[in-house]
Amino acid sequence: MTPQPNLKLAVLALGLGAFAIGTSEFAAMGLLPWYASDLGITEPQAGHVVSAYALGVVVGAPVTSILGARLPRRRYLAALIAGYGLMNLLAAVLPGYGTLVGARFLAGLPHGGFLGVAMLFAADALPREQRAKGVTQVLLGLTVANIAGVPLASILGQGLGWRWGFALPAVLALLAGWLILRLAPHVGPPKDARPLAELKALRNPAVVLILLVGAIGFGGLFAVYSYLSAAMLATAQPPAWAVPAALSAFGVGGTLGSIRAARLTIRHGPWGAALRLMLFMTVTQAFAALAVGNWGLMLVSSFLLGLGSGMVVPLQTRLMDVAGEAQSMAAAMNHAAFNAANALGPWLAGLALAAGWGWRSSGLVAVALSAAGMLALALAWWQARLAGDQFRDHPARR
Repeated sequence: MTPQPNLKLAVLALGLGAFAIGTSEFAAMGLLPWYASDLGITEPQAGHVVSAYALGVVVGAPVTSILGARLPRRRYLAALIAGYGLMNLLAAVLPGYGTLVGARFLAGLPHGGFLGVAMLFAADALPREQRAKGVTQVLLGLTVANIAGVPLASILGQGLGWRWGFALPAVLALLAGWLILRLAPHVGPPKDARPLAELKALRNPAVVLILLVGAIGFGGLFAVYSYLSAAMLATAQPPAWAVPAALSAFGVGGTLGSIRAARLTIRHGPWGAALRLMLFMTVTQAFAALAVGNWGLMLVSSFLLGLGSGMVVPLQTRLMDVAGEAQSMAAAMNHAAFNAANALGPWLAGLALAAGWGWRSSGLVAVALSAAGMLALALAWWQARLAGDQFRDHPARR
C-alpha cells in the first residue's frame, strides 16, 4: 500500500481512541467514591461497576476479533470506537445502579477488538521502517490517558459530578471514530483472514498459561488501585488535589514502568523479567496496605503500583513467541486477560471490605493474588521446559 499524506494523522486518531479507552477504564476506579455516594451504594457494590467493564472486555475480545476479521478495517475500527463512545454516554446519562453496571459491561465489549486491530492497522498503514512507531503511538494513547485523561475525569467528577467523568471519554471516542473515517485509508480485510482458525491458539497450553499469569497476577494491581481513591478519602483526609495527583502518579509510573520492563525483558528474557516484576509488584502492594491512612504515602504507593504495571511487556513478548499465526487473536486475548484481572481483583477486595476487614485488606488481597500469579508463572515456565523452548527467546542462552 502506497503511503498517503494523512496516514500519520490516521494513526494519531487511533491513538485518540486508545486515549478514550484508557481514560474511561481507569476513571471508573478513580470516580468510585462519588458514584457510590450518589447512587446510595457501598464501595464494594460500586466495585461491581469496574468488574462489569472488565468482564465486557473478556467477552468482547474474542467475539469482536472473529466478527471483524473479514470486515474493512477502517469501518470496523470506527464502528467499535463509536460504539464505545455511545455506551459511555449511556453510562453518563442513564439513572440507577443497574443501568450503570449494564452500560459499563457493554462499553467493555469493543475494548480488546479495537486496541488489537488498531495496533495491527497502525503497523500496516505506515511505511515498513515506521511500523514500530505506529504501534507505539497507539499504545501511547493508553499511557497518556493515565497521566492526563484520568486525572481530568476525576477533576470533572469532583467539580461537576461523576457522570462528567464518563461523558469526557464518550466525546473523545466519538471524535476518534469520526476522525478514523475521515483520515484512515480504505483498506480491505486481510485476504488470508481465517478468524475461526485463530481460535486454535486457545488450545495451545503455552498461550493459555501466559494468559492465566496475566489474569491472576495483575489482579493484585487492580485490587489496590480500584479502591485507592475511596481508601484515601475515607482514611487520610487528603487535600482536594491529592486524588487526581495520585491517579496521575500511577500514569507516570506506568510510563516509566513500561520502559523499565522493556529493558528488563531484553536483558533477562521474558521469564526473568516477569519474575522480577512480579516480586516487585508484591512488595509495592504490601507497601500500599501499610500506606493506608497517610495520603502522602498513598500517593507514593500509586506511583510504585504504576511501575509494576510494566509486567505486561514480558508477558506480551512471550505471547508473541508462542501464538504462531494467531497474532491478532492473541493480542485481543491479552487485553482480555488484563481485564479478567481487572474483574477478579476488585471483586475479591470488595469481598474483604464487605466482610469488615478494613481498607488495608485490599493490599493484603493483592499480595495473595501476586503470590498466586507467581505460581501460575512457575507452571507456565515448567510447561515451556517440558516443551523444550523455555530459553528460546533469550539470545544469551541460545
